[in-house]
Amino acid sequence: MTSETTAAPVTVDDGAIKAKHRAMWAMGDYPAVATEVVADLGPVLVEACGVGTGTTVLDVGAGSGNAAIPAARTGATVTASDLTPELLDVGRAAAAHEGLTLGWREDDVEHLGLEDASYDVVMSCIGAMFAPHHQETADEIARVCRPGGTIGLLSWTPQGFIGQMFATMKPYAPPPPPGAQPPPLWGDVEHVRGLFGDRVTDVEATTRMLAVDRFVDGEEFRDFFKATYGPMIAVYAAIADDPDKVAALDGALADLADRFGVGDGAMQWEYLLFTAHRT
Repeated sequence: MTSETTAAPVTVDDGAIKAKHRAMWAMGDYPAVATEVVADLGPVLVEACGVGTGTTVLDVGAGSGNAAIPAARTGATVTASDLTPELLDVGRAAAAHEGLTLGWREDDVEHLGLEDASYDVVMSCIGAMFAPHHQETADEIARVCRPGGTIGLLSWTPQGFIGQMFATMKPYAPPPPPGAQPPPLWGDVEHVRGLFGDRVTDVEATTRMLAVDRFVDGEEFRDFFKATYGPMIAVYAAIADDPDKVAALDGALADLADRFGVGDGAMQWEYLLFTAHRT
């Protein structure tokens, strides 16, 4: 399969916002986060969605294939869609190394250039949650899922470690564009239920923990994410000319990781696993 590019129209302002998002996720080395820290999440979502041979799957916000590649291993027909081509390139190479065939599609989850009811499963593993407009994202996910098909989402919760990491960075970050909503809201089950409304049934939603033992202390966590994680890199870039703010954020992030138990065995990063059937 070859990559396709959506031709769906977007506004000038929306295009500028998405260009910033695309550039942000291309910063650093997110594939290192995907493989060294959160690799276990993709298979969890694939299993929860019942993916297997004969299933057609769309993974939106797929990044470098954290869930799409495990889905392809089951024998499913998989398309991985993401806004950032640099991440798709990494995923494409990783899949080829395993001898797996996937479709790799540069696309915006808020404006998918796909036909209605195109897939048996539409899923996203800590990906679609970062699109700025939640209702538009949910609308597109529902639109391209066939009636009776499965929608599966795995998202960081507001109260969990990554949700608190974003809360810690917020005072140092530039203001979000008008209408943008915080990503960790996707980890609030009532928020997600409200986005999909009566378009889904058989909702199952559970909060779970990802065990993370990659870091020996808060400073190691902070420095790894400063080097690899686009959203954090962008925040530090915004305050680069203010050494006092840089030092304060450095301390706050290391302290946060320490409070969540880094160095005392595995940290526990909370996420919401949400699955439902399209009505």
